[in-house]
Amino acid sequence: MIADLSPLDAGAVVLFLATWFAYHTLFDSRFRRPASINAKMIAVREAWMLELLSRENRIVDSTLIGHSIHSASFFASTTILLVAGLVGVIGSADRIYGATVNLSMIFHTGTQALFQLKVLLLIAIFIYAFIKFTWAIRQFNYFAAIIGGAPPASSAPSDRALAMRMAMVLSNAIWQFNAGVRAYYFAFAALAWFVHPLFFMIMTVLIPIVLAYRQLWSATARAIADHVDSLG
Repeated sequence: MIADLSPLDAGAVVLFLATWFAYHTLFDSRFRRPASINAKMIAVREAWMLELLSRENRIVDSTLIGHSIHSASFFASTTILLVAGLVGVIGSADRIYGATVNLSMIFHTGTQALFQLKVLLLIAIFIYAFIKFTWAIRQFNYFAAIIGGAPPASSAPSDRALAMRMAMVLSNAIWQFNAGVRAYYFAFAALAWFVHPLFFMIMTVLIPIVLAYRQLWSATARAIADHVDSLG
C-alpha cells in the first residue's frame, strides 16, 4: 500500500503531519505563543477560579462546565459515527473506488490501495479526535468534582494557589477538547487528498493560516487580550 504512494503523495502526507505538529507546538503546547487566545485564556480561567472560590453559590460555574461536557460528548458521539462510516467505506472499497474512477475529472484516484490509504488517514484522524474528546470529558468530570470539594467562601479567604490548580485542570481539559476540534479542521485538508495531492498541500497550508489568524489577529483575540490586560 505504501508502495502506491507517488513522491508527490508522500510529500503531501509529510507536509500534512509536519504542519499539524508545528501548529500544535506553537499554539497548544508548553511552547505556545503568549499572544494567542489559548495562552491568554489561562489568565481568564485563573480569574474565574478566584471568583468561584469567593462566592457561596456555584451553580452558574457547574452549569458552564456542564455545557462544556455536553459539547465534548456531542463531538465524541459524532466522531464515532464518522469512524464507523469510514470503516464501511473500507469494506466497500471496490464499489466506491469504481465510482470515483468514473469521476476522474474531479478525483485524483490512483490505485485502489492508494484510495484505501486516504480513507485510513481519515480514520486515524478521527480516532485521534475521539481519544482527545473522551479525555477532555473525563477531565471536565474531574474538575466538576474539584468544584464540589472546594471549600465554602465563608470558611476561608480565597486560596490563590488552589485557584491556580483548578484553572490548570480546567485548561488541560479545554486543550484536549481544542485538539479534538482541530483534528476536524485537518480532516478537511486530508479530504482534499481525494481531489489531488497538490490540493491536499494547499489545504494543509491554508487551514493553519486561518486558525493562526483566529488565534492571534481576530477581533476575538484582540478583545480577549484587552480583557486580560484589564485583569492586571
